[in-house]
Amino acid sequence: MSEQQDVVVRFRVDTPEAEGPLTLGQDNMIRCLRHDEPSHMNKQATWTVPPATDLPLALAALRTLAERHAALRTVFPGPADRQPDRQRVRAEGEFTVAVIALADDEDPDEAAERFCWDGRRQAFDLAADFPLRFALLTRHGAPVRLAVVICHAQLDGVSTGLLFQEWLTLAAGDTLPAPAAPTPIEVAEQERSPSGQRRTRAALRHWEHILADQPSAVFADDRIGPNDTLLPTLGVRSTAGAASLARAAARTGASNSAVLLACYAALAAHRADRGTVVMAALSANRHRPGLADHIGTLAQDALLAVDTDCPDLDTLIGRTQAQALSGYWHATFDAERIWQLIEDVAHRRGARFARHVVVNDLSSTVPDSVAAARPHPPTDPDLVRYPAEPTPTRLMLNIWRTTGCLEFTLHTHPDVLDDEETELFAHALLRLLDLAGRRAVRLGPDGELAALTGLPVARRDKARWQQIGTNWIDLDAVTDLLRSALGARNAEVHWNNGELTAMADTGETSWTPEQAHAAVMAALPGHDTAMAPHRYVLNGGTGSGRPDLP
Repeated sequence: MSEQQDVVVRFRVDTPEAEGPLTLGQDNMIRCLRHDEPSHMNKQATWTVPPATDLPLALAALRTLAERHAALRTVFPGPADRQPDRQRVRAEGEFTVAVIALADDEDPDEAAERFCWDGRRQAFDLAADFPLRFALLTRHGAPVRLAVVICHAQLDGVSTGLLFQEWLTLAAGDTLPAPAAPTPIEVAEQERSPSGQRRTRAALRHWEHILADQPSAVFADDRIGPNDTLLPTLGVRSTAGAASLARAAARTGASNSAVLLACYAALAAHRADRGTVVMAALSANRHRPGLADHIGTLAQDALLAVDTDCPDLDTLIGRTQAQALSGYWHATFDAERIWQLIEDVAHRRGARFARHVVVNDLSSTVPDSVAAARPHPPTDPDLVRYPAEPTPTRLMLNIWRTTGCLEFTLHTHPDVLDDEETELFAHALLRLLDLAGRRAVRLGPDGELAALTGLPVARRDKARWQQIGTNWIDLDAVTDLLRSALGARNAEVHWNNGELTAMADTGETSWTPEQAHAAVMAALPGHDTAMAPHRYVLNGGTGSGRPDLP
């Protein structure tokens, strides 16, 4: 049984305490932290320890990290129930390191996982806490692993990877040059400059175009029901997959990321029976000048609308690379204005953006030396089931490594892919990469995906399905939504002359169209196959209830 001792590490820098506005990334992440479960928003990592590192050297290395980087000394003053608008960089402070002595037969990676999972479930106090929770796992007094829980308000995945690399250097007893990247306060000042403001305005236009014109929900078919955010996870490792990816990237002239993204989009579109896949890509925003080595949180969603209606996969890879570059370029935005835009567009369309498909490329966050030291998978491909995690989407791909061994995880909602189908999806992705490394793969109605994948394709047989704009809508689901939102005794929905009309008997309760529309929109989240009617015929009047229609 392991024993634990808590060690307090104090830090101090010569520069005075500083204060400034939030960066756009900080503001965005804090809004997410206040909305989502801590276990979903807090991140974790297990860092290796260089040989011959003793406990004093390990603690000194952690102190040096805190003193090198303003982000680690940053807090966000203000009440816990309000969105902060300022960041404060402390000149001195302290943090606690749990030193856990492992039993002789205790696995250090399993012990690190236990510490991280417990730590992830506890929210950070943004106004006071150090943004990293550490546990040094020791064997006979010597550190063998460093378990880390990360607060996303101060650090994103790339920053965590950069800190890992610095830890390996410092814990080995070596030194580092002074950081050259801008601090979070300097980033915030640049974002408020005229050029930064132009960029955020362009991002709003990009998002509005996709939100207003593209499908609100990628998956809309007979299998799709209310959303459940606790999704099963499948881990996949394949050395052959990495070789196939390298060949495909060399043959097409695209990046590894673009090739993987295009294959992922093709398979998602095939399952959804759609031409366009609207996808959220968690962007590191490292393409901005001078920010490649920035320690802080820059992560914001890039929104992509990938048109998969292509003759072959080569064309889709080129198209996806262009769409990704555009999406990442427009991934620096004012989160409050984006959320208001999402709400405004939803009320105008009568349909809410469902964020069904997500990709997160974390391959740049793992140092090459660490990736190369990982053992090869026992089989190829190696598929491992992990516990379900809170993941507010329907299909998510996390890319962990692309060279030497391809490693990724899939989070899948059972309405989209059950456990067996998720494994089919993983195998199909690897087969598609293999073919893409050798030749163009035919897409389209007469393409190769159906025979290649064995995946289910959306069926719309059991309900009254109607394509309204770019959305597939189940009219029966709209009727059920009306009954629950308005308390209607009877409700009917009809599609005539390009208009969705609802007639509802609400008894003694009188609803105006405006009130009804607001109530339906409030009840809509999670009902991804429904939408609000264009026109209401109610006890209290007739009309659209929408802000831009009579």
